[in-house]
Amino acid sequence: MRSPLAAALPHPARTIGWDLGGVHVKAALVEGGVVRAVVQAPCPLWRGLPALDDTFAGLPDWARGEAAHAVTMTGELTDCFADRTDGVAQLAGWAAGHLSGAVAIYAGRAGFVAAAEAEANAAAIASANWHATAALLGRHVPDALLVDVGSTTSDLIPIVGGRAAAAGYGDAERLETGELVYTGVVRTPLLALADHAPFQGRRTRLMAETFSHAADVYRITGDLPEGADQQASGDGKGKSVTESETRLARMIGRDRGEGTDEAWRALARHFAEAQLRLLHDAAAGLLSRPDMPAAAPLIACGAGAFLVEALAQRLGRRCLAFTAVLAERIAGRPDWASTCGPALAVALLSAEPAPTKEAR
Repeated sequence: MRSPLAAALPHPARTIGWDLGGVHVKAALVEGGVVRAVVQAPCPLWRGLPALDDTFAGLPDWARGEAAHAVTMTGELTDCFADRTDGVAQLAGWAAGHLSGAVAIYAGRAGFVAAAEAEANAAAIASANWHATAALLGRHVPDALLVDVGSTTSDLIPIVGGRAAAAGYGDAERLETGELVYTGVVRTPLLALADHAPFQGRRTRLMAETFSHAADVYRITGDLPEGADQQASGDGKGKSVTESETRLARMIGRDRGEGTDEAWRALARHFAEAQLRLLHDAAAGLLSRPDMPAAAPLIACGAGAFLVEALAQRLGRRCLAFTAVLAERIAGRPDWASTCGPALAVALLSAEPAPTKEAR
């Protein structure tokens, strides 16, 4: 399907890719076929579209300027919408009304559609951002397992023969196939990772509370990328290692003073291992598919790319960084490039035609 962007601007000099999520807005500026700037900003979309207005107003000037706009989304599932179709329609309408220039909505395997056609194509548009990333990477790496570990969820997408080869498409299907693992390195409550933990020689049950989240774990272990956590902490307080240890201690009914720094690091590593195990089990199943070559690498993407590196080592696979695969398309080392993979992907996909079958 030919993109409405291409129809409006056959050779757009300036394209902005958007990923409208439930807790973040991500945007990527492409000029001359190269990513020039990337931004991520928090957006509490569950409060309604005015939250999106507020986030948009605070973005850099380039994000609000005239351009061809390519939009993907995951925010259609948030509480402020009646259902996914309503969410897709409202977010597409918001994009058409607020973005300056031609607007096209990414509909996965169907390509791009006009904003006015979004509601009729809601099933293809809803949470299809993973498809954009895999489709773009497939032009560069013919066979791989894309593992995009974000703040909230993880996408594991087989790329076979240069194309996204997921067995599922919508969220429900991908939860069943293991291609969507609802775990991330910032917002996941620790209670979702385990119900027991070892501490001081005993195996203790956890508090059924959301005192602490994955961001606390990776701050304590030293793995969390700077700036990756743009959300409020579990207690609304600060984000130092000490404050993270305090929240972690509450998960086992204790105060921070009841353990040493090393004890809290060991406890944090327990939860990190539990999360890695979830990804390992999903990846192992997908890599066992008959159409996945034994030498297929993992491609690490997202705020949790550091977890993908550990996963690849555990699986005995090569690991390619998203930014390394697209190095020639990214100017310098813009912030958020890997974290905002789908925004980069829709911008680059919309700015150039798909290669022919013969060119693959």
